[in-house]
Amino acid sequence: MAAAAGALLPGDGIVIAGKLYSGVALTLDTCLLPHESAHCSPSRAHGLSARTEQQLRNRMCEMIQSAGILLRLPQVAMATAQILFHRFFYCKSFVRHCAETVAMACLQLASKIEEEPRRVRDVLNVFQRRGPMLLDDGYVSRKSNVIKAERRVLKELGFCVHVKHPHKVIVMYLQVVECEKNTRLLQMAWNYMNDSLRTDVFLRFRAETIACACIFLSARVLQIPLPDQPPWFLLFGASEQDLIEISCCILRLYTLQCESLAALLQQVEEMRSILDAQYNTSKQAGLVSTTETPTAGFSPASKAVSPVENQKNHESPLSRLALKNVCRKITSRDG
Repeated sequence: MAAAAGALLPGDGIVIAGKLYSGVALTLDTCLLPHESAHCSPSRAHGLSARTEQQLRNRMCEMIQSAGILLRLPQVAMATAQILFHRFFYCKSFVRHCAETVAMACLQLASKIEEEPRRVRDVLNVFQRRGPMLLDDGYVSRKSNVIKAERRVLKELGFCVHVKHPHKVIVMYLQVVECEKNTRLLQMAWNYMNDSLRTDVFLRFRAETIACACIFLSARVLQIPLPDQPPWFLLFGASEQDLIEISCCILRLYTLQCESLAALLQQVEEMRSILDAQYNTSKQAGLVSTTETPTAGFSPASKAVSPVENQKNHESPLSRLALKNVCRKITSRDG
């Protein structure tokens, strides 16, 4: 009966109607970056400095947040877009993909995920920052690029676009420690959580750990004592080391010297030119070494006359027989 209804076999799969099917594991733990991958992104492999990459992530997430406000999207949709943006650029490089186009694609995709869809034209207009776009060839090209980038984001993430946000978790944890009535603590923890979206902490830690870190940092700033015997965060499966690391990542945002977006994009363009030059050089070297045509024993000798011109027209036996039959019919009819 269990086999007919479907039984779960650990490590093997699922048995349905006597047949074994492979199991599917759906978990958000697969979306977390390994520790070694967090410090070796594709952009750094292409020569982009860690500081430039961090500032690009910060500025693009700022643009996503501002565009989401203009589009009147809920905060959860803007948070989803920023996390998808971070996930994509740990799969691909800033040097090979336009950061602004990917940011628009992530915001467009997040609006669909959170059931608040917006038109591509509206997304393009709020990112334009110079008034509405004209319906010309440039608009058509940019719209096509955003649609293609949205498909690329889905493909690279394996269509795993679900995001667990710590908004409700923060309120629930403050209720547990009996601090939910402290509006200053709640608001500051909420603000820290929104600012943490500009970093990669959502790719390295669980949402519950980030919520604990935001409460931990806010309580330290406001000098509000929380239970420490035992420490309150142990109840939610967080460690003090993780809380300190997340807090340092958030505080580092406020001391980061911001460069202009044009300067950051200029650095990306320089690295792209260097990579293109290296690729062209290696390609030319490969062509010289591998595509030389052998002079003997491989290529047949060229012929002076085309084979079509050199062929003679031979009369087919079938056409001769048909001609005899026609002549015989004509003779019999005349007789």
